[in-house]
Amino acid sequence: MEKKKTKIALGTWAWGTGAFGGDSVFGNKTDEDTLHPVFETAMKAGLNLWDTATVYGMGESERILGTFVKDQKREDVFLSTKFTPQIAEMYENSVEKMAEASMERMGLDYIDIYWIHNPMDVERWTPELIPLLKSGKVKHIGVSNHNLDEISRANDILADDGFKISAVQNHYSLLYRSSEKAGILDYCNENGIQFWAYMVLEQGALSGKYNKENPLPAGSERGKRYNSSLDKLEALTNGMKDVGKKHGISCSQVGIAWAIAKGTMPLIGATEEHHVLEAADAAKIRLSDEEVELLERLADATGVDTRGEWEHTME
Repeated sequence: MEKKKTKIALGTWAWGTGAFGGDSVFGNKTDEDTLHPVFETAMKAGLNLWDTATVYGMGESERILGTFVKDQKREDVFLSTKFTPQIAEMYENSVEKMAEASMERMGLDYIDIYWIHNPMDVERWTPELIPLLKSGKVKHIGVSNHNLDEISRANDILADDGFKISAVQNHYSLLYRSSEKAGILDYCNENGIQFWAYMVLEQGALSGKYNKENPLPAGSERGKRYNSSLDKLEALTNGMKDVGKKHGISCSQVGIAWAIAKGTMPLIGATEEHHVLEAADAAKIRLSDEEVELLERLADATGVDTRGEWEHTME
């Protein structure tokens, strides 16, 4: 993926409103006016990898991103979006039609990396990526939420036509290292595949900002998921803060620096300017092996499992 210039990708799951969008999942209130400064700040900081999906706000996230991208040189922005099998019927069960709709919403002639969002049927959907690669509408292919067998099988299907998977995007954080334990990170390293780690900060639960007295937004999906576990996470977030003090960084930045130390590219949700500035600074930090080991030991001691209902086990 030759245009990649940063160690961090920026996510837009929380952008806009609508089904599976920022208001319902994150409890956020974001729109073009509030997000445009975030985009501009990120681009000035050299963070030019943007990840979205058709299903995020049912096209709203893509649309907003597209309004910002049109003012940039195309070669200066790396754009990532996804085919989601669960909504394939809306696009006549066609990978190409969903991709073309994404391109239209974002005003693109091509997509830098196009993902199969979930592995509902690897044999069915993976071959449909090949015409997109051959036509140049898609430059690179990724798979998300796939286990090792599914990743390997998708790679084999693409290889039959001379292509390969360029990236894997899975949930990966201090609290959820299933992809590592299952050998997926090793497979990616051995096959020249970039591993994108999403939910590195567990939707803010590992940011150090929230605790039992100051919970995540009530009524949001992330509040329902994490608020009952915040007391169990205090020892970990306190440890992250202690490590951060040694480097002059925040708890959130420690979580990002840990993911980079593990050889992954963290995918960080960007809804405020300080999110992107902190991410850019975190990419400059190198944690020691001892610090990584300490953080993982504290994480294991929480006993908190953060696997999402959309994920099947990787192990």
